[in-house]
Amino acid sequence: MVASCHNWPVQPPRTITVTRYVTPLREGGSLPAIVEADDDGLYVLKFRGAGQGPRALIAELLAGELARALGLPVPEIVFATLDPDLARTEPDPEIHALIRESAGLNLAIDYLPGSVTFDPIVHTLPSALAARILWFDAFVSNIDRTARNTNMLIWNRQPWLIDHGASLYFHHADGWEGDAARPRAAFPQIATHVLRGHASDLATVDAASVAALSATVIAAIAGWIPDAWLDTADAPRVPADARAAYQRYLVARLAAPRVFIEELHRGD
Repeated sequence: MVASCHNWPVQPPRTITVTRYVTPLREGGSLPAIVEADDDGLYVLKFRGAGQGPRALIAELLAGELARALGLPVPEIVFATLDPDLARTEPDPEIHALIRESAGLNLAIDYLPGSVTFDPIVHTLPSALAARILWFDAFVSNIDRTARNTNMLIWNRQPWLIDHGASLYFHHADGWEGDAARPRAAFPQIATHVLRGHASDLATVDAASVAALSATVIAAIAGWIPDAWLDTADAPRVPADARAAYQRYLVARLAAPRVFIEELHRGD
């Protein structure tokens, strides 16, 4: 399939069926894999049965589609149905178990063949784009876009944002749904962002980004979270209530004054 960074309005992610496990991507801690699907496309599959469980998939979905709503370049995100029988031909016991434990609905991202990792020494971005990415990562509390691990690819001479499973880390804390102060939490880790110091005109970017992420857009994206990722054995929840909690958090985080914007201006 072809990577997409289309703007809103958009449809919910497509659903594909994984037909072949191709190869693991062992540089990822959760052992994502390249897989082939029933549409003949290649995708990077994120497993529901990996270490962080469904919450990492929720973060991938929410952050990735929020980035797309902001007009940022993100490969297509799809839901991916995985048959546990695919594990039968896998000799690696760790991968075999991961496939079996991830039966059902997972998440996958369009594979970008021939892409290279963004290297801040080699590659540069326009300062306006750097500011938009910096704002986005501060908004979703993405701790994983540092010089050591940029989570950006260069493909067809364009940057693409990937791997947002470590963002929105607040949802790993018990009781976050009822914590009204959580959306106002500081995000000091933005100081280590790979694009820190390369962004310009953050005030203009802030105004445009807030305008793009209306409550309607946020509600639509939260509404795409599958029930199976919200009501789990270790965290049984009413899916509608859980989606509403994510929506409340994201809308409240946009309310002025935005602490994460104040942090972006520190040191300017």
